[in-house]
Amino acid sequence: MKKLSRRAVAALTNLFLICIVLAVGAVCFLPSAHTASRVQDRVYYKGNSENGISLMFNVYWGTEEVEKILDILDGYEAKATFFLGGSWADDNSVCVKKIAERGHEIGSHGYFHREHDKLSLEGNYNEIKTSIDFLALISGREIALFAPPSGAYNENTVNAAESLGLKTVMWSKDTIDWRDKDADLCFRRATKDAEGGDLVLMHPMAHTVEALPRILEYYKANGLKPITVGENIA
Repeated sequence: MKKLSRRAVAALTNLFLICIVLAVGAVCFLPSAHTASRVQDRVYYKGNSENGISLMFNVYWGTEEVEKILDILDGYEAKATFFLGGSWADDNSVCVKKIAERGHEIGSHGYFHREHDKLSLEGNYNEIKTSIDFLALISGREIALFAPPSGAYNENTVNAAESLGLKTVMWSKDTIDWRDKDADLCFRRATKDAEGGDLVLMHPMAHTVEALPRILEYYKANGLKPITVGENIA
């Protein structure tokens, strides 16, 4: 076999190096699970409390139910977090003030219940900012938390929320009470394997109101204290 000339060896070596550079570059620019996980790592799916559990009510309807929920929570000396839709709050400012006056936490649930994972960075920013400006004005409280409607978010959502000083919150337990109108099912989903740090998603529904005293009794019997989301994820 003939030996390759120095020029041929150099050419092959350079070609080999170019292929490596192109391959590495292609991998760097491909979307990866690692990139996606970094966004998820900036979202709160659970808190840190050893014995604190958080009921989080997403509200775009059910003013009468919200009033009843407030009374029940008072009866058990329990605190909760209410993620309020701006368009609902605009029509129910008196109820918003009651939530704040009774010592509960208020977070943003957007303004018009949009699909935030389909919004641009600017679209996310405007939707969230409009809601927190209004909620802060009505409640007299600084808004520090954002729960994306339907749990739909992307990197633009989290970036927009963070630029406004907000933490993006999801949940560890979902009662799915908006769909399954069953008090017993709501109770089971809110209590099964419940532990400190859990974030329990609920809505102001009649059957949720019916299940709430039993849920709070269960937490009390099992050494769990209902606290706000902000306290839980601190």
